[in-house]
Amino acid sequence: MNEKPIGKAAHSTESGTDWERLRNLSDAGIHAAAIADTDAQPTDETFWQNAKLVMPETKETVTIRLDSEVLKWFKAQGKGYQTRMNAVLCAYVKAQDKLKQHSG
Repeated sequence: MNEKPIGKAAHSTESGTDWERLRNLSDAGIHAAAIADTDAQPTDETFWQNAKLVMPETKETVTIRLDSEVLKWFKAQGKGYQTRMNAVLCAYVKAQDKLKQHSG
């Protein structure tokens, strides 16, 4: 692992959000913005009748030895590096399972 890390580290603390505009938004303005957001559409009673509570799978706490370059790279990506490391490992496991299914 002597290669230089790729990607950009998130060093900026600015979010790009206009917090002052948001603080001054009226309830009607907030409602209009929510309705305009295609990812945040209102739900009705029918939706909630069929909704199921799904609890996230618990994670285990472990001690692991990693190459310092690996840990530095993930930390340089910003907050949530452990979640990203878990996602990479999950993707690897799924890929291996697919290979196993196709080969045997």
